[in-house]
Amino acid sequence: MPRWIERFANSLAHLPRSRKRLLMLGADVIGIPLVLWFAISLRLGTAYHHVGGTEWLYVAALLTSVPVFVRMGLYRAVIRFMGPKAIVAVFMGVSSSVVLLSLLALAWPNRSIPVTAIPIYWAFALIYVGGTRFLVRGLLNFRWTNAAQRMVIYGAGAAGVQLAGGLRREGRYYPVAFIDDNASLHGSTISGLEVFPMEELAGLVREEGVTGVLLALPSQSRRRRQEILKAIEPLSLRVQTVPDYGDILAGHARVEDVRDVDAGDLLGRDPVPPNTQLLDACIRGKVVMVTGAGGSIGAELCRQIIRLQPAQLLLLEMSELALYNVERELRLLIASKGLSVDLVALLGDAHHKHRMKEILQAYGVQTIYHAAAYKHVPIVEQNVIEGIYNNIFSTWNAAEAALEARVETFVLISTDKAVNPTNVMGATKRFAEIVLQGLQSRGSHTRFCMVRFGNVLESSGSVVPLFREQIRRGGPVTVTHKDVIRYFMTIPEAAQLVLQAGSMGKGGDVFVLDMGKPVRIADLAKRMISLMGLTVRDELNPDGDIEIVYTGLRPAEKLYEELLIGNNVTGTEHAMIMRAMEHCLPWPEVQRVLDEMSVALSRFDCDRAREVLMQTVAEYRPAGAMQDLVWSRKVAVGLAQAKNVTAIETRRPRKPMTAPAASPTTH
Repeated sequence: MPRWIERFANSLAHLPRSRKRLLMLGADVIGIPLVLWFAISLRLGTAYHHVGGTEWLYVAALLTSVPVFVRMGLYRAVIRFMGPKAIVAVFMGVSSSVVLLSLLALAWPNRSIPVTAIPIYWAFALIYVGGTRFLVRGLLNFRWTNAAQRMVIYGAGAAGVQLAGGLRREGRYYPVAFIDDNASLHGSTISGLEVFPMEELAGLVREEGVTGVLLALPSQSRRRRQEILKAIEPLSLRVQTVPDYGDILAGHARVEDVRDVDAGDLLGRDPVPPNTQLLDACIRGKVVMVTGAGGSIGAELCRQIIRLQPAQLLLLEMSELALYNVERELRLLIASKGLSVDLVALLGDAHHKHRMKEILQAYGVQTIYHAAAYKHVPIVEQNVIEGIYNNIFSTWNAAEAALEARVETFVLISTDKAVNPTNVMGATKRFAEIVLQGLQSRGSHTRFCMVRFGNVLESSGSVVPLFREQIRRGGPVTVTHKDVIRYFMTIPEAAQLVLQAGSMGKGGDVFVLDMGKPVRIADLAKRMISLMGLTVRDELNPDGDIEIVYTGLRPAEKLYEELLIGNNVTGTEHAMIMRAMEHCLPWPEVQRVLDEMSVALSRFDCDRAREVLMQTVAEYRPAGAMQDLVWSRKVAVGLAQAKNVTAIETRRPRKPMTAPAASPTTH
């Protein structure tokens, strides 16, 4: 577009609405008489057709058109967003004004102007009135879309058509074409866009300058979406998607609210529908508590519990900000869904047994989901004592309080890192499992069970949000090792399975969630780079956009994770939940090691604490030397002080030796 036209369109677009209406009115006041004059000239075959006393006809044309156009709303319409309804309004407005003008012309005594010129005027008036408006609409829209990103919409169904209309209104993206798997649609035009097969996408990128793909497939399975993503990946196009139909129908999102591809689509595994009876068993109509309610898993547990309508939901959280955020979100959810759930937000640490007991007894809690824990491997490795306090003793104290308050069900959220652990975090989680198994063996009406699963996509500190942030900053993307693999699950999927597993526990059970196939982290990073429209910079492509840097395994990090200790596992009522049969210790032995651990913690003896961990968790094999920051600092300071004392003793001058005094003798 020439610069002067673009400047004109820009100035036109930023005029006040009142001035835009005056411009439209002025264009009609000038143009309608000219159109009538042109129609008469064409009918008579000459431009010189002035007949005295017919000037009234041009005034009548204005008087019969402008008021009708006002009544039809042609001056209220926003030209840039005019659609099919505007065409109908223009046709009805022009036709009505021409009918009125015809009646006046027939009734007027001096009919020097041929009446047959009226149909010609009607045709040209339609072209002028409609054409001027749609010409300006095209000019404005071209001005806005010229700088927009040119996108292809994958899916020519109802969602795709709605998305195309929404994008045209917003102007942020400019739809170029549809891609659809339905061969019967190929070559057809829908909503002004041609439909192509997937094989034509590369050609559209070259010929139309397409920079991204918008997935308008809200009802497609994750498996099919992953297949589409794999096909698009080599083109290095940015891929975004419309929200799920559930969010659209609930009014939480619009089709045009495009977002980055959901992390769950990267897994390509369709979630298994939940068993409603399993979900309801421990929640509906009961008093439920979630510890660590402000964390990623805790908050998602609360969202799903709310929808199952417990009588009361208690949120226990030690972070004031996290508690404020999750309570605010849940109250909005309760109001929007019209639920009758009593929400109670409590500040507290599960480590404080007395506080826990008072809360449980005061509210009559029946079910506890214990999600409060430290989970980041390097951080716990560098803060051993606090990690043990929070992951082991908080679990023990919360469980003892649950026993005394006669809670029905206690579910521990565990981790795959508890299996053959090489780090303190994993060892503490396995120790916590052993504590609950020991309490169950001691005899209890409270059902203790544990649910073990792997990494959760989009949780705080997980790789997906980290990679996304690094890519948006321009890289590099950091991966610890090119061969490291992990199991992944989405947050809602993990929370839903936790709720179902808790209702199946008989006491002392360890439930393991089917995490599907493990994912290579380096491949995940490459896919995310490609799906954000960028390329990987490496030896084969030195001009790529984002570099992947391998930083080396972190302290105590494993190349791969496991979900089972041994192979003794049985199925359950749910296809994705297994029951693991694993060794446990009798309560007297558990009590003894807890006492030893307590002594070590009181003395801040990290070496002894790790020894007790190794004695209790037989599979725990530390990957290296002690990493605790404070312990290491104390050791370093102690060594430095010892060296200084030695150096001072070495430099100190020695006193000359003297002969001992003679002792008196008696004769």
